[in-house]
Amino acid sequence: MSLAFVFPGQGSQAPGMGRDLAEAFPIARETFEEVDDALSQHLSRLMFEGPAEELTLTANAQPALMAVSLAVVRVLEREGGFPLAGRVALVAGHSLGEYSALTAAGCFDVATAARLLRLRGQAMQQATPPGVGAMAALLGAEADLAREIAAEAAAGSGEVVELANDNGGGQSVISGHRAAVERAVEIAKARGVRRAMLLPVSAPFHCTLMEPAARVMEEALAEVALAPPNPALVANVTAAKTVDPEDIRRLLVRQVTGTVRWRECVAAMVAMGCTRFIEAGAGRVLTGLMKRNAPEAEAMAVGTPAEIEAFLKTV
Repeated sequence: MSLAFVFPGQGSQAPGMGRDLAEAFPIARETFEEVDDALSQHLSRLMFEGPAEELTLTANAQPALMAVSLAVVRVLEREGGFPLAGRVALVAGHSLGEYSALTAAGCFDVATAARLLRLRGQAMQQATPPGVGAMAALLGAEADLAREIAAEAAAGSGEVVELANDNGGGQSVISGHRAAVERAVEIAKARGVRRAMLLPVSAPFHCTLMEPAARVMEEALAEVALAPPNPALVANVTAAKTVDPEDIRRLLVRQVTGTVRWRECVAAMVAMGCTRFIEAGAGRVLTGLMKRNAPEAEAMAVGTPAEIEAFLKTV
């Protein structure tokens, strides 16, 4: 049975995240302290106690989610005797989760990932003025229909609206100028899409309006040493396997403005023989999506001490 580890993205954060790991495992506490030190911020206190409004800020949520994911991985490796290298076939992560996946696979260290994600969150937040952009979920619309709706909403306007996430199972997310996204929501409703709604996000992620943030990340990533990941990464923007550090550097820049092709990533991992998927970190969003994208595969969320214990009994 080939195993893949997948890592959640923004939206999986919640006050209290990681606290039970820190209480149960010294290596988890060390991981959170490492992130705190890298950011010169007591991020772990915000993770454990909230408030939710501050934790949800992009610049906080991104490194916080990575910290929980890496705490889980380190507990599995150090306490559970389960090294990802040699035991796991592939890793992948949803948006910021790609950084978690690469850190888990040894591409860069936790402190570097924390600093990159803090910068990424800040740059994405600052790429557009408040109120200019928006995102919307189209539930019941596959990717091709979402692209059609986006194109119709943008036609002749000079505004951007693009497919941001192809999550699979009829769950698509579009992103761009607020007015164009609002038009797309109305078009989707007129076309009979089951549910179309604006999302409570602070910026239009994964569209060309994020180009200023992509430039910031290109400069930052150029200064970072990357090791070949082991296990190999299935990348968001290509849905293809890679272990080449220079390829990964380019893909992480493209990912800021590009579509998260999650449905295709899952299909690629299944095609490469993965039959079991472990979501390492906070929440169980990807585990839920797995039931739509690969119902024949086994999916399990591993983010708490009890879930870690349950997983280790199966390997």
